[in-house]
Amino acid sequence: MILNNEALKNRAEWEAKGYRLPAYDRAAVVARTKENPAWLHFGAGNIFKALHGMAAQRLLDEGVLDRGIIAVERRDNGGEKFDDLAVVVTLKASGSVEKNILGAIAETDYLYGGEERLKEIFRKPGLQLVTFTITEKGYSLDADDVKADLLASPAEAKSYMGKVAALLLERFNAGAYPIAMVSTDNCSHNGDKLKAAMNAFAEAWGDARFKAYIEDGSKVSFPWTMIDKITPSPDLSVGAMLKADGLEGFEPVRNARGTVKAPYVNAEESEYLVLEDDFPNGRPALEKAGFFFTDRETVDKVERMKVCTCLNPLHTALAVYGCLMGYEKIWQEMQDEDLKELVYTIGYKEGLPVVTDPGIIRPEDFIRTVLTVRFPNPFMPDTPQRIATDTSQKLPIRFGETVKAYLKSDELDVQDLKLIPLVFAGWLRYLMGVNDAGEAFEPSPDPLLETAQAYVAGCRLGEKPDRARVSELLHNASIFGVDLEEAGLAEKVLDYFEELTAGVGAVRATLHKYVGEK
Repeated sequence: MILNNEALKNRAEWEAKGYRLPAYDRAAVVARTKENPAWLHFGAGNIFKALHGMAAQRLLDEGVLDRGIIAVERRDNGGEKFDDLAVVVTLKASGSVEKNILGAIAETDYLYGGEERLKEIFRKPGLQLVTFTITEKGYSLDADDVKADLLASPAEAKSYMGKVAALLLERFNAGAYPIAMVSTDNCSHNGDKLKAAMNAFAEAWGDARFKAYIEDGSKVSFPWTMIDKITPSPDLSVGAMLKADGLEGFEPVRNARGTVKAPYVNAEESEYLVLEDDFPNGRPALEKAGFFFTDRETVDKVERMKVCTCLNPLHTALAVYGCLMGYEKIWQEMQDEDLKELVYTIGYKEGLPVVTDPGIIRPEDFIRTVLTVRFPNPFMPDTPQRIATDTSQKLPIRFGETVKAYLKSDELDVQDLKLIPLVFAGWLRYLMGVNDAGEAFEPSPDPLLETAQAYVAGCRLGEKPDRARVSELLHNASIFGVDLEEAGLAEKVLDYFEELTAGVGAVRATLHKYVGEK
């Protein structure tokens, strides 16, 4: 079985093996999309295909949409294109697997090497929205290529943001047509990050009229969004399943860094996309695909609910202790009674008292789904090692905000926090790069890894740590969200750390000792 338009004509063969095929006339959809595109997306990776792409697919199937999405990748790296089709595998907690042939991508273009086609698309008056999943660092203005672009002309732009700004300038020059520029990356106030980047280029290029266009909300909007769908790296077992079905060219490849590349996507069933409803040129009826459209304040509240209480802190707690205790899958950790109690207590007892309630999603329902359906899903191949990436950047938001809320409260006592400080201590123990069995492991990438490791460099299992040296790190509010000494939590963290380093097996013993405390 070869994934292309011709092979899909034999629907019976695909459907007999459990694949859901597009129910619409894909050739007609592709033709309409190319002629009059409404939706373009930068960063056509896994989460885009599993979330945005499948939402469009459902609406195409139902006749709500008549056009698909134009996807933009960084550059053409060769390889099989599969007629812009993709396989999206949904791994359900029930044990069932849903295999979809995604046909909603009508065209794939390239930011580097496909500039003329992209200019043509941006000049189209009917283009309604441009969405992004390029990761938070994609909006940074600190990279050398961005700095060079800010000193160059639009035609010379070489950075990602520079090229996007040049395309937006193309739309302005064609008629100042309205457009929504929609970051759906997993970062707070993402629309502001995108707007700041576009403004920086408008100012650097000295075009006051273009800058006014960007600042005019009736012309260009930069909605805030909150996205949530666990989409791990392609799992080798999923690739084996597709190969057993007879699919050709779908073998995953693991590169030297351990990253798996594959022409398929595997993802969980649960998903959320909450968007500020600000689309000056109109938008698809994506609420019919389950997306939430609301105001900016509510988007912010949903973001805080997820990131500060109901999902992200629990993920990080499992990531840190999962690495220390030798786990390779998040779902396996949820079968460990100590780890399960750890995240239940952090979520329900320590987090929910200060949770931000957005009104459109009940925090209690969200966290219940996370802990009883999403994390324990044995068919989700997500790893603590992946979640542990960039932990130093995550701690201030995922835990620091809760600490701040306790400090500000007239009714809550920060000293009642028991397990959030245990996660801080667990991260210090993680920095040592030695698991609970006394075996070395390689910590996940983190921009502050070496800097933070310097504070625990002299620590050894079975020896009392240099508390004075370690405590210096605990003053760093940019890592913990607060100065832990000033917050009154430093001694508690140091006590925990001393117990965690007492010897082989001390992580398990310490965790078991404290998660059962009432």
